[in-house]
Amino acid sequence: TERPADRPADRTAGRTADRRGRMSPAAMTRIPIPGEGGLSFFGIRDRNLRSLEDALGLTLASRGDVLLAEGPPDRCGLLAAALEGLASLDRESRDKGQRFRIADVRAALRILEQDPGASLREYFVDTVITPATGKSVRARSVRQLDYLRALKAKDLVLGVGPAGTGKTWLAMAVAVEALGAGQVRRIVLTRPAVEAGEKLGFLPGDLIDKVDPYLRPLYDALHDMMDAEKAQRLRERGVIEIAPLAFMRGRTLNDSFIILDEAQNTTSEQMKMFLTRMGNGTRAVVTGDLTQNDLPPGRVSGLTESLGVIGDLDGVGVVRFEESDVVRHRLVQAIVRAYATNALSRRRRLERRRPEVSGEARVSGETDGFGETEAPGEPFVPGGEADRRRTGPLSAEEPVPAAAAEAG
Repeated sequence: TERPADRPADRTAGRTADRRGRMSPAAMTRIPIPGEGGLSFFGIRDRNLRSLEDALGLTLASRGDVLLAEGPPDRCGLLAAALEGLASLDRESRDKGQRFRIADVRAALRILEQDPGASLREYFVDTVITPATGKSVRARSVRQLDYLRALKAKDLVLGVGPAGTGKTWLAMAVAVEALGAGQVRRIVLTRPAVEAGEKLGFLPGDLIDKVDPYLRPLYDALHDMMDAEKAQRLRERGVIEIAPLAFMRGRTLNDSFIILDEAQNTTSEQMKMFLTRMGNGTRAVVTGDLTQNDLPPGRVSGLTESLGVIGDLDGVGVVRFEESDVVRHRLVQAIVRAYATNALSRRRRLERRRPEVSGEARVSGETDGFGETEAPGEPFVPGGEADRRRTGPLSAEEPVPAAAAEAG
């Protein structure tokens, strides 16, 4: 639907508009608006309505505290269910000092798309996290609710999925709430100091100054949950600790809430080291995106390995997020989907070109998208140089295969 620059603020244009620009009453679905209503809900120059139109493929118009919707019945029904569900919870939320906004409407739409039978009360009232006074954190997708439940019920949770799905942010909210409630005595935040595909060289300053840039994302999430000055005071007292993963070796962390971020960049040895730091009364969360691995080619991610090794243990929760759970800017979900499609196409092309007979010369010199690269014209010999790059050196007790000995 085209939207002229001088389109009226009351959104009266539409595919079934009459000559005076009014929508046809026969095609309209009337929906009450929850929360503050009016200008606050519609946004400046009806910006919020336009975003909902683009997301749902509808034509929308405002009439006071009522929304008129025209378009496919299923999409109108989805919007009506979301708004009516929030409206039924509005009074209860106002009593708690909470108000529904357009972001909550988008969350309700996402939830009902993923699970049409979902109870919005469970998302917007029953599982609200309050890390600080006046701060409310809610699940904004079905898997985010599963994640919050796991964070409450399990001692160790592995959260895996694309960027922007709230893995670290929600874990931080639960950690700060647990600290305020006296459930833990400190929060420990850590991540591997791995450069994202570039060499930064020697950084100036002391040791803290050198590692601080790698930990900045953890500061950002922490400051979203509490005042920066309060966070600084708690850091000075040792109640909140932010440190690179290498500093964790040899420690036992009791009565703590530990968050390991960017875990896809841990090695197998680092992951085992981290997981064995858990002491009495400690809860741990491991988050990562397997598609953003910055380890050297041929190194197995500790996060990938841990999913298969400990994922089924009692007391361990595993939540796998998908692109539909992305809650950042609306473009992030499209970007994640585009890269996933491109990676799948590239992998299929490489699989079609891969020689079927072991020992044939592999001449592509391309990466398969999972960190494995073969040099042009190099023959693959089991136990040979190419094999050692994939699996690591042979141990002293491991016999050298005959084929490798002949190649050597």
